[in-house]
Amino acid sequence: MKFIYKEDCQVIVVGAGHAGCEAALACARLGIKTVMFTVSIDSIALMPCNPNIGGTSKGHLVREIDALGGEMGKNIDRTFIQSKMLNISKGPAVHSLRAQADKSEYSRSMRRVLENTDNLSIVQAEVTEILSENGQVLGVRTYSGAVYFAKAVILCTGTYLKARCIYGEVSNATGPNGLQAANYLTDSLKALGIEMLRFKTGTPARIDKRSVDFSKMEEQKGDERIEPFSFTTDSEEIQKEQVSCWLTYTNEKTHDIIRNNLDRSPLYSGMIEGTGPRYCPSIEDKVVKFADKDRHQVFIEPEGLYTNEMYVGGMSSSLPEDVQHKMYSSVAGLENVRIVRNAYAIEYDCIDPRQLYPTLEFRNISGLFSGGQFNGSSGYEEAAAQGLLAGINAARKILGKEQIVLDRSQAYIGVLIDDLVTKENKEPYRMMTSRAEYRLLLRQDNADIRLTKIGYDVGLISEERYQFLLEKERQIQEEIHRIKHVNIGTGEKVQELLKAADSTPLTSGSTLGELIRRPELNYDLLAPLDPNRPVLLKGVAEQVNINVKYEGYINRQKKQIEQFKKMEKKKIPENFSYKEVPSLRIEARQKLELYRPVSIGQASRISGVSPADISVLVVYLEQQRRKQHIERN
Repeated sequence: MKFIYKEDCQVIVVGAGHAGCEAALACARLGIKTVMFTVSIDSIALMPCNPNIGGTSKGHLVREIDALGGEMGKNIDRTFIQSKMLNISKGPAVHSLRAQADKSEYSRSMRRVLENTDNLSIVQAEVTEILSENGQVLGVRTYSGAVYFAKAVILCTGTYLKARCIYGEVSNATGPNGLQAANYLTDSLKALGIEMLRFKTGTPARIDKRSVDFSKMEEQKGDERIEPFSFTTDSEEIQKEQVSCWLTYTNEKTHDIIRNNLDRSPLYSGMIEGTGPRYCPSIEDKVVKFADKDRHQVFIEPEGLYTNEMYVGGMSSSLPEDVQHKMYSSVAGLENVRIVRNAYAIEYDCIDPRQLYPTLEFRNISGLFSGGQFNGSSGYEEAAAQGLLAGINAARKILGKEQIVLDRSQAYIGVLIDDLVTKENKEPYRMMTSRAEYRLLLRQDNADIRLTKIGYDVGLISEERYQFLLEKERQIQEEIHRIKHVNIGTGEKVQELLKAADSTPLTSGSTLGELIRRPELNYDLLAPLDPNRPVLLKGVAEQVNINVKYEGYINRQKKQIEQFKKMEKKKIPENFSYKEVPSLRIEARQKLELYRPVSIGQASRISGVSPADISVLVVYLEQQRRKQHIERN
């Protein structure tokens, strides 16, 4: 007889990686009784690959997670060992914060949060089966046979499903870092009619710091002034001494070693079946696909304060162990390197995410949600963002509330999820700034202004934090209005300041707002000319400067968003039959029937659906609407 678990459980989260942590916390904080399963409690919030959070576009996601009430930004603020704002020589749309983490402390810190969150229980067990009836999820069964019932289940299995770690001819049926793989759940999902994919990712070797000659490398220091990820973190409290990273390069000797051993690489021998990430290739791929490059960057990054392990960023590989030793030893500064953990590739099962609604609920199984690398994405940040939205929507479904969908004009999270559920991804999806059409408005600095109200309405943002946001918004608007009416004359003090900033002297009066628009000037630089400048809340000055300086571009993008919103508002009936639409191409009809878009906007982004198909569909829907209106009247 199977054991039926009697605990009052409303949501089950399968997996305790970055997606699972955010999903479980969101549900529990919204008052939902939540149980989170993991194959190893010691692997909670594990960082099996790179030891950092954030980076280009990924920093945007972390800020958005924080603005909605998630935990990742707060956790990295507690556990970072180096912090740097990237792309500061470029415009604010691509500024992205990136922090090196103490990997062990990051995991421990997140675990402490989870273990001390009301309504949340953690269970170490392997989930082997999803239980459902008549298209409605009922709960899960574990490897021991125990059955847990719930109103919703969120799958955040990461890279553990039928995972296989490979280097050279070595193939181990394990998850990342040698942890237990989950070998049974895939079959249960297939039995439910869920289409599975096989993807691959990889990680470089970890090396002993004592065997590295840093004198042959370029030191990479953190920023002098540390900026936090979380809008709630006091920046003064996190200013601390930082640990350096180091930059070196591969060379022709490195490349020759790789080329001479390609026949022993599982990537090229056919031993690896899964599709790898285009934008995070192995060093073998780099050497083959970028044969014109005589060197590639290699970043040597500390894994923590209390370990000598260092991460060899940029040299992910699945080459045999002996080749790895030769390859890494050929790099400047690594001539006497000692490898602590070999590099490896990892294959795993995941889903085609086009089986999901934009809420991250499965189309064919009510109450079953998913997030993270299980959805065919890559990266800690992409996983956490999906986990948070899946958790919010699972909780709201149970509470009988309308689910949350962020669109492409609201957040990078909206771009991420929309790309996953509408586009054909034949490789692990990675977030990039270039994927966001409205990136000038979706900056990492204004994530709180864009999303905190949503987090407040959901119930994950406190009243105090929401009121702070409202006051911040008020100050921004008032200050923008004020500086547009502050007149600046042509006096000596003005001309001296302009000269010092290599700015053209004034021949006639100007406003402070007009001067801020000059590329070489900004709001803070011009402060000496503005004696009536008020004392402002944290972050207000930055928003004033950006909104005034880029006002024309921002207004243009707002108009583009208005057009986008019109397409998104044109909803398609849930049981709409595309077979009835004349002149719709066969491919478009098949794709639309398969993926069932919720709006014309979403339909327009499905691969294989052309602008002409959309025009036909819009005309037909309008004809049907008018026909129904006439019949009703």
